[in-house]
Amino acid sequence: MKNILFVCTGNTCRSPMAEALLKAKEIDGINVKSAGVFASNGSEASVHAQVALHQKGIACSHASAALTEEQLMWATYIFTMTEQHKMLILNQAPYVSDKLFTLKEFADEQGEVSDPFGGSLQTYEQTLEELERMINKIVDKL
Repeated sequence: MKNILFVCTGNTCRSPMAEALLKAKEIDGINVKSAGVFASNGSEASVHAQVALHQKGIACSHASAALTEEQLMWATYIFTMTEQHKMLILNQAPYVSDKLFTLKEFADEQGEVSDPFGGSLQTYEQTLEELERMINKIVDKL
């Protein structure tokens, strides 16, 4: 069993979309969660994130969660959206360094996953496409 944790800032845009995309693949032996380094608990995914996922036929039942030590310990792999998220986690929990990657790093790409927060539906759709491409690349590695 592999436990995948996606991490972004507020856990309402990128990490919930990544979580929903990977869950939709229904891969046996993979559990998926998401959290945010500066998230409050209990917020829904942003409306545009929900709409972008729905347009792909993916349901999004999400409540935001602040990142906890319990989640870090649970995870087999922790995928952040940016290098800054990764550094924040490393500063607080250096013991997870062997399982902590930016999503693009693990997918053998450069850069960071763009943040659609406050953007148009089209911006969210573009981020969703970017996430889907990364997730398709990492599935074989998992």
